[in-house]
Amino acid sequence: MAFAPAERRAAPHLGPVSTKIVVAGGFGVGKTTAVGAISEIPPLRTEAAMTAASLGVDDTSAVTGKTTTTVAMDFGRITVSDGLVLYLFGTPGQDRFWFMWDELTRGAVGAVVLVDTRRLDEGFPAVDYFEQRRLPFVVAVNVFDGHPPHDLADVRAALAVGPDVPMLHCDARDRGSVRDALIRVTGHALERARAGA
Repeated sequence: MAFAPAERRAAPHLGPVSTKIVVAGGFGVGKTTAVGAISEIPPLRTEAAMTAASLGVDDTSAVTGKTTTTVAMDFGRITVSDGLVLYLFGTPGQDRFWFMWDELTRGAVGAVVLVDTRRLDEGFPAVDYFEQRRLPFVVAVNVFDGHPPHDLADVRAALAVGPDVPMLHCDARDRGSVRDALIRVTGHALERARAGA
């Protein structure tokens, strides 16, 4: 039975729609920083101190000041409007923690793959992961101090990412820059849903 207009107006408010987005990428590319930069709540972090056991396992040569690493996930939240809340889940970067990615991506509408052009090869596993699962994603090329951004067309070619995947430069420390990446992945997911992909 269809609701009459008056009955529809009297229906109880169901609350905002929540959407899950994953922030993924290799070790030390800025996932924890990105979630922390945008989250409206203090982000949940599962950081652990890097110990001697990680020597020879985790390559910190490009991130010399890194003393901690994510061992489970990062979690943050941002309210986009009264009707939409984004829940952000940052993945751990090291391959020994990849078994957690299936759980972290379950129910996600899309992903932001952060890449560091100093270690572009670490972006391949995340790109492959989301391509294989047909989960909409964007590639965000993190901009680091003293390292000028590479041309996005060159990064696209190096990662062998198709033209249908949005790419953008992103500073994981900057709230507005992270916001732009989230807008792009949300829009991309909506386009894919409308196209039935």
